[in-house]
Amino acid sequence: MTGVPLSNPSTLLIVAFEGWNDAGDSATTAAQMIVDQSGHEPLLEIDPEEYFDFHMARPEVEQGPDGARFLVWPTVTLFDPPTGDDEAPYVLLGHEPSRLWKSFASQMVDHALSEGIEAIVFLGAMLADVPHSRPVRVTCASDDQAIRDHFDIEKSGYEGPVGVLTVLSLAAAEAGIPSLHLWAHVPHYVHTSPSPKVTLALLEELENRVGITTDRTDLELEAMRWEEGIDALASDDDDMTAYIEGLEQARDAADAPEAKGEAIAEEFEKYLQSRPDRPTAGEG
Repeated sequence: MTGVPLSNPSTLLIVAFEGWNDAGDSATTAAQMIVDQSGHEPLLEIDPEEYFDFHMARPEVEQGPDGARFLVWPTVTLFDPPTGDDEAPYVLLGHEPSRLWKSFASQMVDHALSEGIEAIVFLGAMLADVPHSRPVRVTCASDDQAIRDHFDIEKSGYEGPVGVLTVLSLAAAEAGIPSLHLWAHVPHYVHTSPSPKVTLALLEELENRVGITTDRTDLELEAMRWEEGIDALASDDDDMTAYIEGLEQARDAADAPEAKGEAIAEEFEKYLQSRPDRPTAGEG
């Protein structure tokens, strides 16, 4: 991967946020697996009072072993890779901030520069009209010409409302830190539960693209059970079975060599424009 700033995992930052960018908890679960398996330690946490509207991201109350109750506030944590581990990236993980996005992006970029981070990989997951029974589609895009040339991927032509991932990406680019975006497509009819098959696809894409490896043995089993569970539910519902069959036919047609690029871009734009909770004009 000579000449591309994604060649050294130890100078990469993996970013995933809960909420708008994280259908089926797919992206944040992938990032959390990297943290858990590599033994990352928190490097910093943002001040939740500054960046969160607690009507939108509420704190949760929990009980300790002694029965005492305590609050867990929404936050974002930057995790430091273990000392001496050249195969582990930095990870930025948490709730999507709900306010002061420009300040948040500026703070995160400053920390990235101080840690010597050379590139960022953003993980996201979106609801789409895709069947659970087919391989998960992961859309790859970058604004950086060298990265696009290396991976033979497209620059996104999307215009419209965005999440904080795009805000952070553009702020990083202005500071000279390029990025790669990996967006997985989640079947919209099963979005209320975690989607291990989608998480698995993101982790596989991370390994294929930038060499970040994870132990996915348990996740592969969970993905198989997830798909089997949906199959069982569909078998008892003729309407759902017919609907999924229609999605399968559409997916097979879209995967034909002559039908790929533009259809994927249109699907991504359709998703962003149709989200009922998308930011209003001007927030991106």
